[in-house]
Amino acid sequence: MASGAPKTNTFETFSTIGIREDLSDLISEISPIETPVYSNIGSAPAEQTFFEWQSHALTTAAQNHQPEGFDVTTFDASSTTVRLGNYTSISAKDFIVSGTNEVVNRAGRGAETAFQLARVMKELKRDVEVNICANNAAAAGSSGTARETGGIAAWLKTNVNKSATNSADPVWATVPTDARSDGVARAFTETLLKDVMKQCYDSGAEPTMMVVGSFNKQVVSGFAGVAQQRYMAPSDSPTTIIGAADVYLSDYGTLQIVPSRFMPQNYAYFLDPDRIRMRTLRPFQASELAKTGDAIKWMAVCEMGLQVDQEDAHGIVADLTTA
Repeated sequence: MASGAPKTNTFETFSTIGIREDLSDLISEISPIETPVYSNIGSAPAEQTFFEWQSHALTTAAQNHQPEGFDVTTFDASSTTVRLGNYTSISAKDFIVSGTNEVVNRAGRGAETAFQLARVMKELKRDVEVNICANNAAAAGSSGTARETGGIAAWLKTNVNKSATNSADPVWATVPTDARSDGVARAFTETLLKDVMKQCYDSGAEPTMMVVGSFNKQVVSGFAGVAQQRYMAPSDSPTTIIGAADVYLSDYGTLQIVPSRFMPQNYAYFLDPDRIRMRTLRPFQASELAKTGDAIKWMAVCEMGLQVDQEDAHGIVADLTTA
């Protein structure tokens, strides 16, 4: 049938008044909310803005041969613990909604404050993940100046592989008050991974999780330690091959390879989740603020700090290319 013009005076949608809008009640959200480090490490309460813990290491193992019937005439010095510390930091999000906007009919949500509150709580959790993973020195703060918790990169100084140019480990004694100095970037290789795993083993560390950015997650997927991971399925099923770098079989244990969007992308963290934790002074909480006009005000807040039980229980490959 040949197409043609509509009949004269045909009443079309273009002229119709009162057609209802077609607005879906589904609100799509692309922003990621995964917090791989925060979700995997331990947790414990804090009672002060500056919290401390003790770390201890055994003396170096050595040959130990004593004659039969020996007596003790001198005594070895007792090894003592080391007091380490960090600060909690306050993270907050807020919003304000007009009284009218709270009651009008909206698509995709009921009360506007409920929707906005859910949003800021997700954002707050992501900010905590960034604080944990940052190359950020601890700071005590002062009146008008925020306290800052020392992040992972500022802690690690023992099991390290870094660039030979302009890179420097943080310098601190008991509190990570110094940040890492980044050097000239170089490509992530399996040799670098193996080197840090060997350093960890020699230090007595047993990291089980390596956290990397998106680019270096793809790099690790090509490492031989990953490519060898092929599991034979039953004979009546096809062979399953793990193509992504979800697990790496090293000479010193298995590493779960975890991608993160919220860490410095030029680092690879080697973590033992049993020896790192968040200390919580105030958990995630929300409260309505005083009403001063025709609007509703809310604030979400938390106060937390990072406890790295022993920094030599973990490792880092620093100064990596990110593209």
